[in-house]
Amino acid sequence: MTLDHGDPGDAPAIPLPLTPPASEARPSAAEEARTIAAATNTGTLASLTGDGAPWASFVTYGLLDGAPVLCVSHLAEHGRNLAADPRASIAIVTPDMPADPLSGTRITLAGVVEKPVGAEAEAARAAHLAAVPAAKYYIDYNDFTLWVLRVQRVRWVGGYGRMDSATAEEYLAAHPDPIVPVAGPGIAHLNADHADALLAMASQLGGFPDATAASCERADRYGLELRVETPRGVARTRVGYAQPLTEIGELRAATVELARRARAAS
Repeated sequence: MTLDHGDPGDAPAIPLPLTPPASEARPSAAEEARTIAAATNTGTLASLTGDGAPWASFVTYGLLDGAPVLCVSHLAEHGRNLAADPRASIAIVTPDMPADPLSGTRITLAGVVEKPVGAEAEAARAAHLAAVPAAKYYIDYNDFTLWVLRVQRVRWVGGYGRMDSATAEEYLAAHPDPIVPVAGPGIAHLNADHADALLAMASQLGGFPDATAASCERADRYGLELRVETPRGVARTRVGYAQPLTEIGELRAATVELARRARAAS
């Protein structure tokens, strides 16, 4: 018998919007992946042993135009694996994991590793040291090798039911979100002092006219992600800014404009 998720029984249902959201503009899978990759310097490397078995190991990395740069020793099993078979992938999870880890964001970057040469080798060394300063103590040892992962496949998972793939070209052309890493204070301010404005956004712009309360869970370059309470249950929605943001200093004006639009719509 084949099993699937099936009927959740008495599990709570997630209410759907009652009206079309005004704007659900959001980062692409490629942008999400670049943001996660830039947010940390550690991941889980999957390499292949001599008999073709998968081997997972903890690694540090830097980024060279989005491509992970590894510095691994030939004394380590994963170092020998990469030297023998360049196929590899790295799984990276967001550094601010929620209480339920499976509701957090993570990515897998898959491809083949290559040793950089010439000017790229110098750039790769600098990129790794910028992300992993402690590597200065071993990066030049003769048993350590710099590898650049030539990304061929990208998978982003944003939590339950949120996932997408991106091509290598899309990933490498994307840029990390400039708002997500530094939005914490702004989000805290919105939730502490502007609950009424968030409720207006959810009800008038987010598609939930029956909302009774709303809070902000994330701010990115395109908009806000809101947790919405309704008589039908708890939902999530997005409200998009009038224009994408380029730096954190623009967040306040963008949220003020959202609040103005929401109140005008009511």
